[in-house]
Amino acid sequence: MNEQDLLNKALAHLHTGQWFGWRTHDDNGNKIPNDQRMSYENIIIHDNSVTMPTKQEVDAKIQELKDDEIAKKAKKESAIAKLKALGLTEEEVKSIL
Repeated sequence: MNEQDLLNKALAHLHTGQWFGWRTHDDNGNKIPNDQRMSYENIIIHDNSVTMPTKQEVDAKIQELKDDEIAKKAKKESAIAKLKALGLTEEEVKSIL
């Protein structure tokens, strides 16, 4: 998962609903290139009932998501190793994943 995807996912976990979006223009009216829009600095809030999370809160959630992904991969690798230890072939293991 790339950094923009992680940011988007982290924000989605911090509040419910479609509460945020991305600025399309900077403060001077210049168009922000699409590949640069998804950044903390360009977040806009669509829902007045939520508050803007701090950069630290967003970074902490991103790290949590990264840690979860690492743990998920480790569990999968462990499960594969255990299945192979039970005598399943590589093909059999792949067929159930």
